[in-house]
Amino acid sequence: MDIEQMKKDLGGGNVFPIGEENVAFAKYFTGECYLNMLTTERVPVGLVTFAPRTINAYHIHHKGGQILMVTGGRGWYQEEGKPARELKAGDVVNIPPEVKHWHGAAKDSWFQHLAVEVPAEGASNEWLEFLPEEEYNKLP
Repeated sequence: MDIEQMKKDLGGGNVFPIGEENVAFAKYFTGECYLNMLTTERVPVGLVTFAPRTINAYHIHHKGGQILMVTGGRGWYQEEGKPARELKAGDVVNIPPEVKHWHGAAKDSWFQHLAVEVPAEGASNEWLEFLPEEEYNKLP
């Protein structure tokens, strides 16, 4: 991990420690990722930090959905069948339940967001396939 480059890319939004390497979910990420669960009470909120070129697999939040609040760096969010949306600090993405999507870092930047799990009875996450690398490589 290049700490100085990470701090430069994430800028002033990097107010929480990045946490530990996200080994529990490593198989759902293409590279280096860190997780700091800020709270697990009532509304789970995690700080997720992606190294450059790291994205997660397509996934679906059943019943509850998710909210992403970008705190630093540059990254991408894409719903299946729609164009990818570039994300920068200050962007918010409201992901409804049952929407297949992925998100993660741009090729040239660290990326960080708060991930808010919207509470719902019976909520669950379903992890799916990765975006094909050739599709990711088309992104600027």
